Amino acid sequence: MSGCVFCGIVAGEVPAFRVADEPDGVAFLDTRPVFKGHVLVVPRTHLVTLDELPADALPGYFRLVQRLAVAVETGLGAGGTFVAMNNRVSQSVAHLHTHVVPRTKGDGLRGFFWPRTRYTDDAEAHRYADRIAGAAPATG
Repeated sequence: MSGCVFCGIVAGEVPAFRVADEPDGVAFLDTRPVFKGHVLVVPRTHLVTLDELPADALPGYFRLVQRLAVAVETGLGAGGTFVAMNNRVSQSVAHLHTHVVPRTKGDGLRGFFWPRTRYTDDAEAHRYADRIAGAAPATG
């Protein structure tokens, strides 16, 4: 897509520090990393959100994300990784991308990047669970 920086990286028109370039996607260093070695994995096709990724592309794309999570740990000697994806809200580039962030014990990140909350009671939690389950697309 014209004007999309990630499409430009996939096409080789925008420079990036690539770590993988495969049929299922391209991975490169984030230019504003949470920690050094923070990788972004993107599908080759311009898609904005996860729901736009075709079902037949899911296995290959997430295998690539999985392999990069292992590579970040192994290659950097990290204790683990944080793997995350935003859909629309907080998506700094409107192209589907998955963050693979190296983690080490004591690195300063505490769980997620946002404040946590609680359900008032089990009944409220059940209402939320039911609303989500009722809206979930059927499988198969």
